[in-house]
Amino acid sequence: MKNADAPTLDARSRRWTLAATGACLLALLVQLPPALAMGIGATAVLMAFASWRRPLPGVLRLLLALALVAAVMSVTGMQFGRDTGCALLAGMLAIKPAETRTLRDNRSLLGFALFAPFAAFLLDQGPLSMALGLGSVLGALVALHRLADAEAASLAGTTRPLQQLREIGKLVALGVPLVLAAFWLFPRFPSPLWGVPERALAKPGLSDDMTPGSYLDLIADEAPALRVQFFGATPPTSQMYWRGPVLPDFDGRTWTRGDARADEAPFTPATERAPVAWDYQMDVEPTERRDLVALDLPTATPEGTWVRRDYSVRVPTPLTALTRWRLQSSAPTRFEADLPASLRQQALRLPPGFNPRTRALGTQWRQDAGTDDAAIVARALQWIRADFAYTLDTPFPGRDTVDEFLFDQQQGFCEHFSSSFVFLMRSAGVPARVVTGYAGGVYNPLGRYWIVRNMDAHAWAEVWLPQRGWVRVDPTAAVAPERIYDTLEDRLRRGGAMGAVGELIGVGDLGQVGDWLRRGWNDLVLGFDATRQARMFERFGAKRLGSAALTALFGLFALAALAWMAWLLARGERERDPLLRAWHRLGTRYARLGLGRAPHESPDAWARRVASARQQAAQPLLSLSRRFADARYAPGEGDNRALIEDLRRHRP
Repeated sequence: MKNADAPTLDARSRRWTLAATGACLLALLVQLPPALAMGIGATAVLMAFASWRRPLPGVLRLLLALALVAAVMSVTGMQFGRDTGCALLAGMLAIKPAETRTLRDNRSLLGFALFAPFAAFLLDQGPLSMALGLGSVLGALVALHRLADAEAASLAGTTRPLQQLREIGKLVALGVPLVLAAFWLFPRFPSPLWGVPERALAKPGLSDDMTPGSYLDLIADEAPALRVQFFGATPPTSQMYWRGPVLPDFDGRTWTRGDARADEAPFTPATERAPVAWDYQMDVEPTERRDLVALDLPTATPEGTWVRRDYSVRVPTPLTALTRWRLQSSAPTRFEADLPASLRQQALRLPPGFNPRTRALGTQWRQDAGTDDAAIVARALQWIRADFAYTLDTPFPGRDTVDEFLFDQQQGFCEHFSSSFVFLMRSAGVPARVVTGYAGGVYNPLGRYWIVRNMDAHAWAEVWLPQRGWVRVDPTAAVAPERIYDTLEDRLRRGGAMGAVGELIGVGDLGQVGDWLRRGWNDLVLGFDATRQARMFERFGAKRLGSAALTALFGLFALAALAWMAWLLARGERERDPLLRAWHRLGTRYARLGLGRAPHESPDAWARRVASARQQAAQPLLSLSRRFADARYAPGEGDNRALIEDLRRHRP
């Protein structure tokens, strides 16, 4: 028995289906690694052309699917996560057009394609994802509308895309009030009901270790890591050290955090602080990690976080989405002035057999300085200022990385300076450790906030001095400015097309404008959590709203939205014929001028009466009335879409 869906699709509807599928796929591809996204995109284009006349054989489709799975797993390192699942979804969607032929197949393809823009929101919730997702969904709905027209043989191949898009837009607009009511008023939970799977591909950000070259990916990334707004005093840029993981253990190549049980140890404040305190709010981009940076040193952290003994801040769950935190910090005057023996031993520990020249130099400096640890620190900084330079172009390190940097290369970036400085201090008997985080920031005058980018990632040193405790020492900053060359910032300025265009049109750096718009999106949409929802009506005098009050408000607005939707739909159902509906609306427009059509008047009689009163409307209205009468009462069938469109456009 022949299936009703067996006839193949006409070429125009097929093109619309493939275009809508491509738009849905694009919304997901922009969130995947570039090489993988290009490969999947090329596969989708190849499948669309190869299967235009007939579906590809099943064996070939199976081989393509296995090849794409292998490619995805090789990129993700055989790890499963959100990005792995999304990449596999994109790969399967790229192959799906190779097995579509009938109306039913194409409907199945569009239904499958709609999963792609929604999956993209698992990886990013920014405005670009929203724009691409909304556009692709509208395109898929238009394509489904066209398939419905193609199934009705009288309209196949004659439907106007703009008219279809207008009809789909009306249907989408019907649901907007209900969607807004759900977004603003439906009670939100302080924490999600279920966890979001972690990503297989790590995002750029700080980690619990530092190895040679690990900061190069960060330094090459301009993406914001956090945005900071200060309330009151603002520290100078030279004091904006955003403290992250502290790394006291060294195995000769990698600095690590050490004992993970330190997270569970109770924190006892042991810092005497300056009276100046900085109050600020941070919008932190997702990092998939549990570390939260804070201005050196934090005095008050949000509920749900805890501070380790080394004053690094941790959160209970990985930062998988944009989060907002309110903190306070102040510069220390004495930081852990009494160092326990176990911590002193850890801060002096050196791996055996590594960097003999640095060890010998540290021993010599200790003999020269006696018990004056501050003199050893000053001597090291003086040496760095005189003989060292900053560069990102460094050779691949050998076994004795510190010896190579201090005595041979004498050029590098923060990884080399901080690691070598701490090793040298420990060799001289001065307790020291590596601190990672960010340094500095860029002020955005449009939004009056600071942008700290991934490229601001930094590593510095802390040394323990008697009577003072831990003291921050940044050996990278000790390099004279005239000797710092070839930094990434210089490269960006030399090739800064966005900045040049911004200056040309008189708005400054276009990147600042774009980031300001992104922060507005974050504040309006992504930052709208349970706390802000409960305080939404405080400006109108209402107290903090609980779940019961929010539920009641949502119910009222939802009922109103549903009633409005039902009324609009019923109004369209009262007159099912689109031609009659357009004719009656034309009469309504003339009725506003006192020239409405009487129930007993024929179209021609009404048009002549209007023409006698309004000469300028005579010819268009008489023409429309004759065409309407022919279409309505003359025998035979034809396409009335042009007449319907002219009736809608005509204005008295």
